[in-house]
This record gives sequence, C-alpha cells and structure tokens, in this order.
Amino acid sequence: MDPDDILSRVEKGLWAPLPGGAAQLRMVPEPRPGQKAYFEVEDTSLKAGVLILLYKKDDRLWMLLTRRTERVLHHRGQISLPGGEQHPGESLEATALRETVEELGPDLASVRVLGRLTPLYIPPSNFCIYPTVAFIPGPLEFHLQPDEVAEVIEVPVDHLADTRNERRETWVLGGRDVEVPFYEFEGHKIWGATAMVLAEFLALLDRPE
Repeated sequence: MDPDDILSRVEKGLWAPLPGGAAQLRMVPEPRPGQKAYFEVEDTSLKAGVLILLYKKDDRLWMLLTRRTERVLHHRGQISLPGGEQHPGESLEATALRETVEELGPDLASVRVLGRLTPLYIPPSNFCIYPTVAFIPGPLEFHLQPDEVAEVIEVPVDHLADTRNERRETWVLGGRDVEVPFYEFEGHKIWGATAMVLAEFLALLDRPE
C-alpha cells in the first residue's frame, strides 16, 4: 500500500462520519468486562487522550505503539497507544501529544493533527479514551520514560491492514475463558482497547475514494 494513498484515505475518512462502535466491536473480547457504553458513564469516567502517530520510513507509513511496564497502575505489560489522563483546561488532542512526548520523547514540533476517532470506554480502569490521529514527517528519535514504557513498537500500517495478521485465541482472564481477537506483529499481541481503536482506524482505509 502506498503511504501517500493511506494517508489520504485516513484524512478523508476522519472528515466523514466515523465508522464508530461497529468497527471497534470487530476486535472486542467476548465476553467484554462490563457492558456499559460511554454515554452511560460520561459523568463518572476519567478522560484520557491517546495518539495514533503516523510517519513515513522506508517507503511505508508507520505508527507508534508501546509495551507498558509491569510498574504502571493499569494494563500492565500490554501493548498500548501512547497517552494518558487529561489535565484540567487541556484539550484531549493536547493531552495525547503531551503524553507521547513524556513517554517516548520524540520531537513533535512539526506534527499535524488530522482528526479524532470515536471515544471508547474501558471498564476495568474506568477510563474513556479519546484517540487523536496525527502525522509527522519523521524520522523520530525516542527517549523512553522507563517507569511507564518497556518498549517502543513501530508498526507498519499496511501490516495491520492485512487481515492475515488478525488472530483469535481463548485466554483465561479474570478466572473465565475469554475469546480474544488481536493483531499479531513480530510476536506481539495487540488486543483489548488498543485493538478496538485500531479497528476503527483501519476501517477508514476500506472506504471507497
């Protein structure tokens, strides 16, 4: 897939009605821990901004993911998008960019925000995450925050868009069997809320020009 074509499709898709929950549910674990939709918990959930940061490298379009350490409060050891809790008076786009710099240390002076995807409520941590999509020419240099980030994972967008890299397994979570869909990349299993956000992002690429 041509990186400029992917980027064009993403930008156009973000300005059209979003794929929304129907796309997110393609990668939802079953049974999901909790059944509340975001509008049912809007007054009590915590708000967080997360970032899908796109950039070009080696004639491909890439995005950043991280593997969380075992020392963080929530979702230890999981693959996640960079991001964190919103500060008072801060936009959710600003939250996503600030947290990315704090966690990974890239220079985002030339970043261009493209738009925002559908919010997603995460029952175990009572956070609602608001995904921002942005592009930066690159290349990027990283300086990881060691208490939060165990590893930075650079993933080609066309790898995630290839359905041959989608998997499903039955895991034991919370003492019960759960069917977990995930994206596989170099031994990493990208699942849960991160996979659900990425499913909506990738649905933008399936729309006709």
